[in-house]
Amino acid sequence: MAKVIWTTQSLENIERISQYISQNSIYYAQLFAENIFEKVKILETFPATGRVVPESDSESIREIIHGNYRIIYRLKYELVEVLTIHHGARILDITKNFNKT
Repeated sequence: MAKVIWTTQSLENIERISQYISQNSIYYAQLFAENIFEKVKILETFPATGRVVPESDSESIREIIHGNYRIIYRLKYELVEVLTIHHGARILDITKNFNKT
């Protein structure tokens, strides 16, 4: 079973997205956050379930999709490091911080 850790950036992403959604609905903002955490739970048992991020040249950088959002994570042995939650319509700059080992 893999251990899942969340980067500060990924938690801040969830907070910002939830704040934006809450402008229209606090209920849906909370539901969004809960669903992201629930979606990531599967990685504890099946860490390689996500596809390789197309913008990356690394097999260890993977993603699972939740609605319009990409949950991007890195596999490190028995560790899953959630790197960011990224809207699918935005350009992903993979060179920023995902190719570091």
